[in-house]
Amino acid sequence: MSTEIITTISPITGQPLLTREGVSTEDFSSVVEKSNHAFSTFRHTHPLKKRQEIVNRALEILSSKSELLAKELTEQMGRPIRYTGSEISTAKMRGEYLLKVSDEVLKDSPGEEQEGFRRFIRREPLGVILVIFAWNYPYLILINSLVPAVLAGNTLLLKPSPQTPTVAEHIVSIFAEAGLPENVLQTVHCGTPKTLESFVSHPDIRSIAFTGSVSGGIAVQKAAVSRVVPVGLELGGKDPAYVRPDVNLAWAAENIVDGAIFNSGQSCCSIERVYVHQSVYDDFLIEVVKVLEGYKLGDPLDKSTQIGPVVSVKSAKTISEHINDAEAKGAVNLTPKTVFAEGVRLGETFVRPELLAECNHSMRIMIEETFGPTIPVMKVSDDEEAVKLMNDSQFGLTASIWTKDIETGERLAERVEAGTVFVNRCDYPSPDLAWTGWKDSGRGVTLSKFGFEAFVRLKSFHLKNYPELDK
Repeated sequence: MSTEIITTISPITGQPLLTREGVSTEDFSSVVEKSNHAFSTFRHTHPLKKRQEIVNRALEILSSKSELLAKELTEQMGRPIRYTGSEISTAKMRGEYLLKVSDEVLKDSPGEEQEGFRRFIRREPLGVILVIFAWNYPYLILINSLVPAVLAGNTLLLKPSPQTPTVAEHIVSIFAEAGLPENVLQTVHCGTPKTLESFVSHPDIRSIAFTGSVSGGIAVQKAAVSRVVPVGLELGGKDPAYVRPDVNLAWAAENIVDGAIFNSGQSCCSIERVYVHQSVYDDFLIEVVKVLEGYKLGDPLDKSTQIGPVVSVKSAKTISEHINDAEAKGAVNLTPKTVFAEGVRLGETFVRPELLAECNHSMRIMIEETFGPTIPVMKVSDDEEAVKLMNDSQFGLTASIWTKDIETGERLAERVEAGTVFVNRCDYPSPDLAWTGWKDSGRGVTLSKFGFEAFVRLKSFHLKNYPELDK
């Protein structure tokens, strides 16, 4: 059988950047066997305190390599160098929070007291866990699963995106340097859907954590359907923002633009549609134009650049199709074209931010995930219409409401169908809050104290004192 060669194409130059050999189905069985063997000893020889020490050391090492890792991220997925270092520091912060709560989360839960008995519930590790993670925030996504899974005593197979293959390799190396035993973490490269499906269906995989597209998540779910195995899915979003008439429009515009176009809009929780009260609609659009005029689209290795390329030509074409569809149906393009003229000449993947007014739900850009730096805006008459439109989506990851009236903001947030609702903030997964998708945005939870549950199973212990039979 020929070896699969996986090529990473630079979003900056459009040229091949590096290659990796894919793991075949046959070789994967050997990898799983090593992982199983490591699990049989790791969970017993490394109690929680020792696992915590290793994870803590690994996070320190990760932080020390920030400059190198940040540069690689920029080269492989295109985010401007001025921002990629913050992904490493945020990953460390998330890991530290999960460390902090691990004693409380993983301790035994006692049953009710009963004389002559000791009864409790223990959280036991599952075994070999397959983590399939995306390229857009690879260190953050990986930390979400890796830290709680390792702390719980599992072994992991890390399948990175072909766009950012070195992320898993660095993490395996960093944890080995921190003292993690051999084969507790292993990297498996794969670029072929059929091969990946065989990984998912392997009988010794005890859990799958997937982050990516809806179609990719459904494919993973189907591959696992013949087995009783948990599948965690963190999928796409079409996250709405609603601007009420009482806010400072310049402030709201600045924050919403950042939430829509940071990382070139390539975040599952980017703002992808904006609803604005009719009384401030025109003024809000004026403020958004002002904010956009302060952005620079350009070479992501230039520290003055705020917006880099999107990840691929295919992605750029999807974004263009959504914009063309909206304009054909009556959307008005208000993008300050001269501001981004120099940037778009760098290549097809250098997509300028697009501000579209007069949008409605007949347009793909208001319904389908665009995953690009677009700001489609729709006028609404009141809070009721805004909430109805916010909920008119197959997705439900995050949503944000912008208002001075926090109590009203909270009441509206209660009615929004999303796993995370923000008032006067957006695009920020907090490590102490559950990160979870509603509807087609996913299933399961990462982060918070609930983020451990995907990587443990409950075992009840019912211990009765031995009766004094010989008296």
